[in-house]
Amino acid sequence: MIMKLFFDFFPIIAFFAAYKIYDIYAATIVAIVAVCIQVSATLFQAKKPELMHIVTLVLIVVMGGATLYLKDERFIKLKPTAVYGILALFMATSQFIGKKTLVQRLLETNINLPNKVWRQLNCGWVIFFSAMGVVNLWVAYQFSTNVWVNFKLFGTLGLTILFVIIQGAFLAPYIEDKKV
Repeated sequence: MIMKLFFDFFPIIAFFAAYKIYDIYAATIVAIVAVCIQVSATLFQAKKPELMHIVTLVLIVVMGGATLYLKDERFIKLKPTAVYGILALFMATSQFIGKKTLVQRLLETNINLPNKVWRQLNCGWVIFFSAMGVVNLWVAYQFSTNVWVNFKLFGTLGLTILFVIIQGAFLAPYIEDKKV
């Protein structure tokens, strides 16, 4: 679990470190390289990259590229909101298309839940991603770049962990205890 969390947050940590040492443009280059490494490592292990990693790769290349080409940090600041928005849209759409929600397709090999709970869980992720997108915009445009970069690592990580804990509490009654 810890290694998975580190793997998911590796590009953000690399971005943060590069920003603190250099500037937003060097950090953008490092983030692009880090996401490419992240997706390549997954492919090298003969695994399918996660949806979030693919969306992040496309958006970091496009919006990071725009940041570097135009020398305008607004594009890299919009990237997290774009990622959250796309993920929220995919999850919301999965409520109405197909027999299973996106969350169910991603997690059903690990847990067994009633269909109603899968839908509630999926809606929770739609709300979370939507809220994170709005919060990112607020921090990006109401505070300095330094505050935004700190939020991008610590705020995002903290809010994600908090949300996962809340979801764990929500799911606890549905998780069967396997007796040995």
